[in-house]
Amino acid sequence: MAPPPPRLAALILLAALLLLLLAAGAAATGVFQVRRKFPAGVGGGASANISALRVHDGRRHGRLLAAADLPLGGLGLPTDTGLYFTEIKLGTPPKRYYVQVDTGSDILWVNCISCEKCPRKSGLGLDLTFYDPKASSSGSTVSCDQGFCAATYGGKLPGCTANVPCEYSVMYGDGSSTTGFFVTDALQFDQVTGDGQTQPGNATVTFGCGAQQGGDLGSSNQALDGILGFGQANTSMLSQLAAAGKVKKIFAHCLDTIKGGGIFAIGNVVQPKVKTTPLVADMPHYNVNLKSIDVGGTTLQLPAHVFETGERKGTIIDSGTTLTYLPELVFKEVMAAIFNKHQDIVFHNVQDFMCFQYPGSVDDGFPTITFHFEDDLALHVYPHEYFFPNGNDMYCVGFQNGALQSKDGKDIVLMGDLVLSNKLVIYDLENQVIGWTDYNCSSSIKIEDDKTGTPYTVNSHDISSGWKYHWHKSLVLLLVTMVCGNLIR
Repeated sequence: MAPPPPRLAALILLAALLLLLLAAGAAATGVFQVRRKFPAGVGGGASANISALRVHDGRRHGRLLAAADLPLGGLGLPTDTGLYFTEIKLGTPPKRYYVQVDTGSDILWVNCISCEKCPRKSGLGLDLTFYDPKASSSGSTVSCDQGFCAATYGGKLPGCTANVPCEYSVMYGDGSSTTGFFVTDALQFDQVTGDGQTQPGNATVTFGCGAQQGGDLGSSNQALDGILGFGQANTSMLSQLAAAGKVKKIFAHCLDTIKGGGIFAIGNVVQPKVKTTPLVADMPHYNVNLKSIDVGGTTLQLPAHVFETGERKGTIIDSGTTLTYLPELVFKEVMAAIFNKHQDIVFHNVQDFMCFQYPGSVDDGFPTITFHFEDDLALHVYPHEYFFPNGNDMYCVGFQNGALQSKDGKDIVLMGDLVLSNKLVIYDLENQVIGWTDYNCSSSIKIEDDKTGTPYTVNSHDISSGWKYHWHKSLVLLLVTMVCGNLIR
């Protein structure tokens, strides 16, 4: 999904956050169960699915561009996965909301009771809930004369008078929009108190109450209650909790597209150990320095400008996107190297995807691609990850020519879930590094409790059997929040 426009991307929560985020008691560790947004399928259903995901990526290009004036795009295994969403609870008494999990956006917002063009039904079969600030005893509207609003907009808004709400408006490049006002209320989640043990936990967060949605956000097709952003800006839930001393500004995800299941954790991962590469400074997204690309152990001879970082160029890690987009020159070189030993393969155009028949194991017949990053960090992408099955021994190529998706994004290497799945990916914003390692995402990791130093085992989960529909290899993630040593009480 989309980060907000420049003025909201630059939101800062200074001293006001310390007042807005005070929560009674300690927030130990927490769990969110995350599901796929797009239902999985095979055969004809799979064809419809990849079409929807391609459209999603196109929209994402526009949204990311509009928000940060950068050409971006792309996410997962099109016939089996899509966007991911989780269940959270807000207010007192708590009510359930389904929100999209997105590392590419910076705020948590949910549809408000006063929303004029919000979908009333979801094509996902979910029961949508509208947030009502007046129905929550712990909720309050943020007024424009409060410190939070002044910090958000760099000063008091013109024409602001007492009791006027602090409004927000996000306009996306594809014409979608969300408009509303900020509120503060209780966020409820399951705290992890030991290996496999949880108890209810609460924190106070500031989030958007969406009063009007436009474009795709107003559609019922894949409707959810809102978006939970895990971007770097100070308005994200992660940043707010970190500013309040609740958590470390570190999170990790492990998405399993082989067996299903996965983990999404906030906190310091102590097992497995993960090598990292620096994040590019002063960038609104998770930008990294790509150094070279190998296909089957042979380094591609690419011009130096392909690896430069700057405005409308560089490499971005974005788990909120479906596929992976390469500059046209890189795309052509990678495709030539992949199919070098298969000159006889005949390609078919399936909804603008390059597809082909192959009766054997793609892992045995095609090369591994390795992306090399600064500080000698490698990202291995295997054939079963960059190809996806589309029924009847048909495989489609997940890599996309970025120039065909967005002319503004033609020089961007955008790495989505296609290459991030089946890896533990850690975003350490405390030290401004990101890292990953090949991992069995159906197993477990260990997260350190920063208060006690105790490592807790966090297992992957699959809740498809308890869901309304049977989701093929349904992905469920655990979002585990670890407490910091000095809690604000």
